[in-house]
Amino acid sequence: MDEEAVVKFVETYLKKKGFKQAELAFHEEIQQQQQNNSNNAISIHSDPDLSSLLHSLSQPEDSPARYQDEYSKLRSWAYGSLDLYKHELLRVLYPVFVHCYMDIVAKGHIQEARNFFNSFREDHEMMHSRDLQKLEGVLSPSHLEEMEFAHTLRQSKVNIKICQYSNELLLQHLRKSKCAIILGIVNEHINFQVSPGQPISISDDPDAVTLIGSSQDAANQINKKEIRWGLLEDSIEERLEKTGGFLSDSKKTEGETKEGDMDENKKRSIDGGKQGASIKKSKKDKAASATTKIARPEANTVSAVPRVKPELPLPVISFRPTEVEQSILEDLRNRVQLSSVTLPSVSFYTFINTHNGLNCSSISHDGSLIAGGFSDSSLKVWDMAKLGHQAGNSILQGENDASPSEPGQSTNSGKRSYTLFQGHSGPVHSTTFSPAGDFILSSSADTTVRLWSTKLNANLVCYKGHNYPVWDVQFSPVGQYFASASHDRTARIWSMDRIQPLRIMAGHLSDVDCLQWHANCNYIATGSSDKTVRLWDVQSGECVRIFIGHRSMILSLAMSPDGRYMASADEDGTIMMWDLSSGRCISPLIGHNSCVWALAFSCEGSLLASGSADCTVKLWDVTTSTKAPRTEESKSGNTNRLRLLKTLPTKSTPVYTLRFSRRNLLFAAGALAKSQ
Repeated sequence: MDEEAVVKFVETYLKKKGFKQAELAFHEEIQQQQQNNSNNAISIHSDPDLSSLLHSLSQPEDSPARYQDEYSKLRSWAYGSLDLYKHELLRVLYPVFVHCYMDIVAKGHIQEARNFFNSFREDHEMMHSRDLQKLEGVLSPSHLEEMEFAHTLRQSKVNIKICQYSNELLLQHLRKSKCAIILGIVNEHINFQVSPGQPISISDDPDAVTLIGSSQDAANQINKKEIRWGLLEDSIEERLEKTGGFLSDSKKTEGETKEGDMDENKKRSIDGGKQGASIKKSKKDKAASATTKIARPEANTVSAVPRVKPELPLPVISFRPTEVEQSILEDLRNRVQLSSVTLPSVSFYTFINTHNGLNCSSISHDGSLIAGGFSDSSLKVWDMAKLGHQAGNSILQGENDASPSEPGQSTNSGKRSYTLFQGHSGPVHSTTFSPAGDFILSSSADTTVRLWSTKLNANLVCYKGHNYPVWDVQFSPVGQYFASASHDRTARIWSMDRIQPLRIMAGHLSDVDCLQWHANCNYIATGSSDKTVRLWDVQSGECVRIFIGHRSMILSLAMSPDGRYMASADEDGTIMMWDLSSGRCISPLIGHNSCVWALAFSCEGSLLASGSADCTVKLWDVTTSTKAPRTEESKSGNTNRLRLLKTLPTKSTPVYTLRFSRRNLLFAAGALAKSQ
């Protein structure tokens, strides 16, 4: 830029800003200098700071080159910073990258925006691949308004946890390097949560960066709503406790306890078919009952939980057949109390020769029935009692205990080993048994949910309401109601006797991938691809909690038996334990290295089981995870290893589903994967 260009630039700037007196004075100085032919003028090229400043100012404010240049400077500086602060400074790059890209698109420079996006996308591919896929579709200014994902990002802020020294380093760099555009983006779209002391590592704080759909203020406002997390009044457990069923061991003498255990062993050997009708499982039950007198004296957490009234009209409990209710009460009396030193027996069912056709599986509450949903739109149910009485070792082949035979395979007697249910016209994505096991629900890509009878082996109802594939369906704890989650970004509550949904819960920004009922049936939790979990009031249909902290889509949820805590797991393998009252993450449970597809709490809530695509089942100590202060944990180093009690690997079987029976036997199921 030569002298004349600089003069014209300064004149234009003064005129644009309305500095008339300064403009006149500047003109007089220029004319006087030209008349005197003064050689004392400052050479622009001899002053590099002045030259770079004028060069940056000469570029238009909406120039894509300035976005590219300033982001490159910030990126190079962040990667070249000290290792102590680098991981905190790198957190800033992704939100800045996103807003730089959207700003360039908003100014109409589509090709330049694509070049910018492709130049730096590799930096964020590992952590934010799904977001990048959505951003890649933003190709015009109108998309920023029409696409809800992009529109929400531009309207909200990103919360980033950072230490005070890192914050000062960042702001000092932006001022020194004169990155006005980046500084504006940081000021408008990033909310720094500055903490004193040393930087916090990413593994210790999973919500260090939260790129959320709704603003944090709105989420905090929602999380102030009151919720009642107690259990239902007059539940079966409460009635059993009143009759003294849970006190049969804890208040007896030592001699009576031994006699009671011998009686229980006899009962378990007779009722073994109900827990799976497997000889090995009967032995596991007997072994577990031997630990009962050790674990039973522990405090019963359920008895101390407050009681609440149901918000939905519940079915009368007496509708159950007497033998069914007696069977449930018998299971509850014989329940093994688990703890960190008393781990459950595990029974794993392996589906073989599925040829990648098994999409989902579920296990009934007593472990007697196993269902599988397949991509050929079929639903198949295996009765473990019948399999257990059939001859032939091929039916019981598997990695641990028992294995459903190949779909479509016949048993040695010439009959199918399963019951085939056909009716869906698309892949079956989810199945769930009613509490009594007499009904089963299935959801499909054909947008419907179907109700089947396991007694009649027939389809009873087809529920239509969703417009897109239904990813998940779950029966309520009392069985009358169920809920569905869909690609249409809604969850819906249904009643078995009505073909239209009772409530529609809308608010997620992407697919609702999974859901879970609260123990008292008054709330439903939904997990979404927008990386958030929401808690909904079933009576009003309003969102009463938003749980923010995951970095990828939510794949599974579980509620603690006392209704106070919730566990959620995502695509990255991270599990988070949440306090429903405050809406805050108590602690992350990090150990899986792939998707976590299944979560289950033990019946007394002391253990959490997780099943993953990494072919393992892990058992976690919930008591330590929920009650240990974070300040004390941080002193002991890696807190996650303290919470992880045991890892149970399979040979080559990803874990699809988990279920604790009423007697606290852990059932798991998955499809054998071909070894690479």
